[in-house]
Order: sequence, then C-alpha cells, then structure tokens
Amino acid sequence: MTIRISGTGSALPKKILTNDDLSKIVETNDEWISSRTGIRERRIAGEGESVVTMGSEAARRALENAGANAGEMDLILVATCSGESYFPSTACQIQAEIHADHAVAFDISAACSGFLFALHTAQAYLSMGVYKKALVIGTETLSRVVDWTDRGTCVLFGDGAGACVVEASEIGLMNVVQHSDGSQGEVLISHASTFPTPSEQQGHPAVPLQMDGQAVFKFAVKTVPQCITEVLEQAGVHPEEIKYFVLHQANKRIIQSVAKRLKVEEEKFPVNLDRRGNTSAASIPILLDEMNRDGMLTRGDLLVLSGFGAGLTWAAALLTW
Repeated sequence: MTIRISGTGSALPKKILTNDDLSKIVETNDEWISSRTGIRERRIAGEGESVVTMGSEAARRALENAGANAGEMDLILVATCSGESYFPSTACQIQAEIHADHAVAFDISAACSGFLFALHTAQAYLSMGVYKKALVIGTETLSRVVDWTDRGTCVLFGDGAGACVVEASEIGLMNVVQHSDGSQGEVLISHASTFPTPSEQQGHPAVPLQMDGQAVFKFAVKTVPQCITEVLEQAGVHPEEIKYFVLHQANKRIIQSVAKRLKVEEEKFPVNLDRRGNTSAASIPILLDEMNRDGMLTRGDLLVLSGFGAGLTWAAALLTW
C-alpha cells in the first residue's frame, strides 16, 4: 500500500513584481537577473494574502480537482518556513479555514524540501492504514523575510501555495529518499522573529534571509542528481523511462546542470520559475498543478520530484501519476 495524488491545486498573490520593477528598488536589471537565474517575474503577497489564505485556496482547488470535500480529509500536512505565527500551526489555521473538522493537522519545516518531506510523511501514515486521505500543502510568503536591499537574494523569491490531495492506493508513490546535513545550515538561514508585513518592513526586515549563493549552488548541482539517481536505482528504473523531472524551482542554471549530469534532455524538466520565482516549499506543488491543468500528465506516467533547501535538506521521490 502506498499513496497516489488524486487532485492538485495552487494559489498565487495578485501582485506581479517584474525584474524591471525590482530595478527601481535595488541596483539590478532584467538582464542581470534573468541571465543568472532564469527568473523574470514573481508574485508578492499583499494585504489580506498570507500562507493561510493562499494555502486554503490551493487546498480548496485540490479538493475540487480530486472530487473530494474537506470533511473527508483525515490529515493535513503543511510545509512552510514562513508562517505568520509560531502557534497555532499554519496547518491548524488552514484546517479551520476550509472546515476540515476531522483532520489531524500539523506543520513540517524543511524549507524548500518541505513538500517532499511532507509527502513522505503522508505516505507513512496512509500506507500503514492510520489514515485514508490527506492534504499535503506547500505555502510560503518569503517576500516577508528577504532583505529588499540585498540584490543577491531579493530577486530570487516569490510567494504562493500549492496543494495535493493524496489517497491510500496500490500504485502511486514508489520510492522516496531524504537527506539532511545540519553542519552546513549556516549557508542559508533566517533567524526566528515576528515576521513583519511589507509596509512595516520598508526594505529592512528584522530577520532577513541570508544566503551564501555559491555554496548553495554547488550543494544543489551535486546532491540533486545524486538523490535522483539513488531513488531510480532503488526502484530499478532508468532515467529514460521518466516522463518528467519536476524539480524545485530555484535557478534555471541548477536545473540545466542536473539535466546534464543525468544525461537527460532539458525538455523533460518543466520550468515555471521565469513567472513564479523561488516559492520554496510551494514550488513543486504549484508546478505540478500547472502541469496537471495544462494536460501534461496522464495516469500511468512516471515522474521524479526532487528538491533541496535550507537545513541543509534534499530529497527525491519516484511516483506513478
């Protein structure tokens, strides 16, 4: 027994912040950003938009796509590193918002790897028969923790939420590998504090996200191909059998490097970071939802999902759609 994804949903803020818009805030330009990252615009949460409101909307859309209702959910797992409160958890707030009255709800913090860690946690519960249906959600407002005077980081991140309904099934998630290396945690860090709103922040957050970009890049291009190879070898599946490799959307150069190291054509690596930026734990479920609604996915397709993030953490999952 394992789990399968039966529905997807996503939600994005209304405000679009382009590279040209950013050039009015910090010393940068569209060519500098797009050539180094592949990002051209991102969505930024505004008044009334939060990890809870976006996560709830993504959950509703996933439920509708699955033909399910919130009352059927036994479990809600939310991957986020930018919740507005230490407690109650974002998951509990979303539970209340969508009226999933019978669900157990809690958060998972693994930064940009969070969605995959949450998906694996859902598999553990459902495959053991503890629960039957779950919502797995990634939702972030990293715009509220970046330093808008630091062009090395503020250009990278966007806000949004993605969600999947998962159900106990005989086919679906086949293998998952997860790794962590806390000894390198300082290369990508944001210290705990109350998250200010953009108007309060005024370009100077109390707890800005700090990143050693070179170290993160080197880490990603090494570990992502390794963990993808690991999960494929465990299942006896060859890379050419995979229809799509759905990677965390952090940097186009990273994705290109992973494709090259795996000796797989780039066409198998769908990308939306040009329009979304790095949405951390939300990036994989947002991309999955867009692919699903664009008709790119057919039941029976083999997919690899892989992400990396602060912690340091990284993971890969092999599944049958």
